[in-house]
Amino acid sequence: MNERTGFSIAGIPFVFVCLGLALIGVACYANVANGAAPVWIGGLGILIHALTLFFLKGYFQVAPNEGQVMQLFGKYAGTVRHEGLRWTNPFYSRQRISLRVRNFESGKLKVNDSDGNPIEIAAVVVWQVVDTAEAVFCVDNYENFASIQSESALRQMAQSYPYDAHEDGKPSLRSHGEIINNHLRDEIQARLDRAGVQVTEARISHLAYAQEIAQAMLQRQQASAIVAARERIVQGAVGIVGMALEKLRSQGVVDLDEERKAAMVSNLLVVLCGERATQPVVNTGTLYH
Repeated sequence: MNERTGFSIAGIPFVFVCLGLALIGVACYANVANGAAPVWIGGLGILIHALTLFFLKGYFQVAPNEGQVMQLFGKYAGTVRHEGLRWTNPFYSRQRISLRVRNFESGKLKVNDSDGNPIEIAAVVVWQVVDTAEAVFCVDNYENFASIQSESALRQMAQSYPYDAHEDGKPSLRSHGEIINNHLRDEIQARLDRAGVQVTEARISHLAYAQEIAQAMLQRQQASAIVAARERIVQGAVGIVGMALEKLRSQGVVDLDEERKAAMVSNLLVVLCGERATQPVVNTGTLYH
C-alpha cells in the first residue's frame, strides 16, 4: 500500500460557508417568530444548524512535517500533508503521523563477532517516516517495529565482522567505521522498507569486548603493540649498524675482519635494542686482545 493525497480544502474559506449557513438558520427562526413564515421553516432552520455542526467536525490542523492519515469506514482515503487549517469530509476518521526526523540508541547487545569472540555493541539510528500509509497499515506499531528491527540488524551486522582485523585490508568493527556504519544502515533500511521508514544515518555508539574476555584481549592488544614497536626498533637498529660500518669503511678509520664485524654488529644491536641502558666496557688493550 502506497501513500496518496487525500481530499481536503483550505479551512479558512469554508469558515464563511459555515457562518452563512448559521445565519440562514437564525433567519428561519426569526421569520417563524415574526409570523412571516410557516412553522416548518423553523424545522428547516434546525436542520441547517445541525448540518452546520456536522460540517464543523471536518476541520483539522496539520502542523509542519506532519501528516493526517484519513479513513472512510475503515478504507484508506489518503493522506493530507498541507500545513494549516484544513477541511475534509466529516465522515473521515483521521490519525496524526509525525514526519519529523527521529533518533534512538539501542541497548547494549551482547553478541559474538565473526571470530566467535563475545562483544558488547550498541548503535544510534536516525530515521523518519516517508510513507504514512505503509507506516499505519503495513505494521502494527511502526515505532516499536523500527526499534526491534534495528537491534536485529545490528546483531546480524556484528556477526559478519571481527572485532579486530588480523589481516591487512580486512574490514573490522574497530578499524573500518565508515564501512561498518554503511553496512548497518543498509541492513536496517532493508528491514524497515515495509514500514515506510527511511534510515538517514546509523552508526555504532558503543563497542567493547565482553567482560569475561576483556582482560585477555587487552593483553593480546598490548602484545601486538609490543611486537610492532620491537619491529620498528630492530629495523632502525639494523640501519644504524649498517651506516656505522659503512662510515668506518669509507673513512678508513679502522679495518675490521668479518669476525670483528660480527662482534661489533652484535654489540651494537644489544645496545640499540635493549630496554635498559648498557654499561660500556672500555678496551684498554689492543683490538685483538
